[in-house]
Amino acid sequence: MVATVLLGGCVAMPSRTTTDTSTRHVQHPLIAQASVLAQAGGNASQIDALLSQLDDATLASEAAALAIGDPLYTYAGRALLRRGLPLPRPFDRTAWQFDASSRPPAASDGYRPPVKLAVLLPLSGEMSQAAAPVRDGFLAGYYGEDRRRPDIHFYDTHGTVGGSLSAYDQAVAAGSDFVVGPLGREQVDAMFGRAALPVPLLALNRGTEAPPAGNASFSLSPEDEGVAAAELLIERGARRILVVAGNDASQQRSVDALRERLGERGAVVTDVVNVGIVDLAPLAQKEGGIDAVFLAVRGSAAREFMPKLALAGLAGKPRVATSQLLSGTGKAEEDRVLDGIAFPTEPWTNGGYVTGLAPEATVAEALPTARGGAGRLFAFGYDAWLLTAYLEKLALAADGHVEGATGTLRIDGFGNIQRTPAWATFSGGVPVSLGNAGRY
Repeated sequence: MVATVLLGGCVAMPSRTTTDTSTRHVQHPLIAQASVLAQAGGNASQIDALLSQLDDATLASEAAALAIGDPLYTYAGRALLRRGLPLPRPFDRTAWQFDASSRPPAASDGYRPPVKLAVLLPLSGEMSQAAAPVRDGFLAGYYGEDRRRPDIHFYDTHGTVGGSLSAYDQAVAAGSDFVVGPLGREQVDAMFGRAALPVPLLALNRGTEAPPAGNASFSLSPEDEGVAAAELLIERGARRILVVAGNDASQQRSVDALRERLGERGAVVTDVVNVGIVDLAPLAQKEGGIDAVFLAVRGSAAREFMPKLALAGLAGKPRVATSQLLSGTGKAEEDRVLDGIAFPTEPWTNGGYVTGLAPEATVAEALPTARGGAGRLFAFGYDAWLLTAYLEKLALAADGHVEGATGTLRIDGFGNIQRTPAWATFSGGVPVSLGNAGRY
């Protein structure tokens, strides 16, 4: 709806002209309006909504034409990264900067880890079970590196805000020059809400606000999956999407992000239904029909739902799911009904090769924390180590990226790690790589 209002408002918006000594560029009206908002420090969601209405080629060319220092470039660059497109130049880093000058010089591949590293994780308490594979994945990356490594110390946050703030203060007092963590969203919000962070950190979750300058955040958030799914559906030409969702918070967060991104891109969620719905035919027969189906449910629920799609004549429509589709699967004879559903995954957990990390099957045989669903968190921890060592490379290069265990990692102009996941599907009831599904 925001996109519709803004589009209507931009009709009378005159194009702006930018000039230099060699070219004269007339801005697209949407870019002109977004630029006015960015210059005034306007609402980020409004700016994103305007940029999302541009096709890939126009977005790329308009971003390239923006002057160095133009605040809109930070937003345009983030939009490009979200679509898996390259930046025309590095981010200007006028608002977000990362200083690694106190570290020893970088290696030829950009490897430049800190000197003394602190990792804040809930090693005790309710979140300790989730933290264990993150810790072990991080250490797998750390000990798998044969070049200079930082001194490392783990601090227990106990899974609380107070414990996280205290652990950070202890790390600073001990002379750490970089911090990884904390893991919980509330703890990240509390950390980013401090007046000052004397030592930069890589938060292992996405806060409600952008990271302060010099800090970064990395997550496997449901919102990111919703956005990635929306982009894949748009790439496949879908404009009217039926959503099937469960009731847990993470599923709802994926749906909300999907709906918002589809709306920005000119598509729509026709209906959101629970797996318990009996008859889909009335929804399928609505004017305009249904182009695709999005599933924010576990695999066990999706199996039960597939016959309902078939009865409504929707079995042949493109189907995209969240990574929760893997939950409750594992028996090929039962999972054949899921064949053809695309879902985001991690290269490492999907049998892909990751430099410096043994195959998942090999690691899982030795470490319980890398088995089953924990493998995803193990890969996340491994990538947290990579980001610690390559953050400067990501921040300063136009094509700064790292091929990690969870996907291709880049950083936007606000300090958020952008992850392009691998995509998989079921074939014969067995998860396999989907290959080149558009850019995703």
